[in-house]
Amino acid sequence: MKKAISVFSGGLDCTVATSVFDKDYEIHAITFNYGQKAFKRELRASREICERMNWNHEVIDLPWLAKISNSSLNTDDEIPEVSNADLDDLDASSESASNVWVPARNTVFTSIALSYAESIDAEIIIVGWNGEEGATFPDNSKEYMEEFNELINVGSPNKIRIEAPAIDLNKEEIVKLGLDVGAPMELSYSCYKGDDKPCGVCESCMRRKRAFKNLGIHDGN
Repeated sequence: MKKAISVFSGGLDCTVATSVFDKDYEIHAITFNYGQKAFKRELRASREICERMNWNHEVIDLPWLAKISNSSLNTDDEIPEVSNADLDDLDASSESASNVWVPARNTVFTSIALSYAESIDAEIIIVGWNGEEGATFPDNSKEYMEEFNELINVGSPNKIRIEAPAIDLNKEEIVKLGLDVGAPMELSYSCYKGDDKPCGVCESCMRRKRAFKNLGIHDGN
């Protein structure tokens, strides 16, 4: 069976994206520990999802990234809380994104995933990058994905490509896609803060909460 590497945090986006390829690929999910506040809770979600879906799962520790990062995700700084209005305010959401930015995180994660893909002859690297977050996180954008795929095309001897099924989608569309492909969204965890129950007020929680609410769907998370 064809193989795929999934960059997997246990969050909504990567859970849906990976589920898109579940029937056609042997999934090898990688969860990264870069000192983020939510790691333990992300790990629990990742393990539960991978067990449910019968995906292979591995954890990679990146202590050096935790050491150099000044993001509120993995320092003592407070994670910003946002309002619904902030979600569609580019200045406000950009400020929030800047506060939680981890240096070159997706570049690091995807490069490691590429190494794994070459080592096991995987054909694709699955990521949860999406249109809604791509507006303020440049390493979630379609342009970034296209450029990274070109880098792989030039720099790797294997025919490997990044697949991001949500690259043009907003959160509501991601939830709809998750329903279509039977993704275990109720097991996913999207909160930046890492408490057992999502805080409901960080940007990641707010975007998720709005999507489910607008669709009139109960979020089992």
